[in-house]
This record gives sequence, structure tokens and C-alpha cells, in this order.
Amino acid sequence: MTKTSKIKYFFISLALAASVYACERNKNDVIPDRDVNFTMDIIGDIQFNNLTSIGNHVIVTAQTNNWGYYAAGFNNNGIIVYRANFDGMIPEFYACDRTCPYDYAINDLSVKVNVVAFQAICPRCSTYYELSGGGYPSSGPGKYYLKNYKTSFDGRYLRVWNY
Repeated sequence: MTKTSKIKYFFISLALAASVYACERNKNDVIPDRDVNFTMDIIGDIQFNNLTSIGNHVIVTAQTNNWGYYAAGFNNNGIIVYRANFDGMIPEFYACDRTCPYDYAINDLSVKVNVVAFQAICPRCSTYYELSGGGYPSSGPGKYYLKNYKTSFDGRYLRVWNY
């Protein structure tokens, strides 16, 4: 095998592996993408103060701080922001869409989950989603995670986005 053939083979293998990874990564993300981009002041804004404690959550909607479309989530159902355990010295936050992925995937319905303590529960299919694990389904018929958005935290400001 020549050096040029080996390089071609390497790049073809790399492209194939990347495409397989991208398909695997997104196969459980059944809720369509919406532009999400907002920053929360969890120290200075009283409506977000409970995010200073582990195990607490807030629900963000288009009306929150007049953020509009960028905080609405899919079909204006809103976004759950949950403070999970510390990862070393840095707090861990999850931001999950409130739309039940099971009802959307199976019945093409946009059903808003409710939050009780550290779980989100679908009122229609009765799937329980564990917020402390990024919205994974722990019981019920659901097999898909709640749609997750990226988060970053600098000690005061928590940014939530997906693009």
C-alpha cells in the first residue's frame, strides 16, 4: 500500500467514524431544534436564587425576563434548569426542554412535563424523567431523554444555549 493510499484510507475511515458518531449522538434527540440562548444571574436575580442550592430547579419560558423566543423551548413549552451535584468544585447544571419526547415521537403531540422535586413527569404517558441525570427516563414507556441544552457557569452567571 502506498503512502497516498494509506492517507486516503485514514481520512475515509475518519469520516465514516465521525458520521456514525453523529448519528448515534442524535438518534435519541427526537424533539426538533429551536434556537435557545439566554444567561441567568443566579446570585443577583431573585427569581433564580434557588439555583444556588443542589437539587433545585427553575422553569424558564418566553416571558422570563422578556427573553422571548430564545427561552421558550420547543412549542413554547419552556425549559427546566436544574442544579445537580457538584462535579469537583464546579456545580453541574442541566437544562432540559419541557416537551415529552415519547409523546412527540409516538403521537406527534407536544405535551409539557411537570416538575416534582428532582423528576419531570409527563401527565399523558406517565414517564418519569430524572433531572439529576439530564432527563433520562426512569420509568414509564418513554425511552428518550428530555432534549438537553448546553450550559456553562462562571460562579454567578449560567448560560444556556444550543447553537
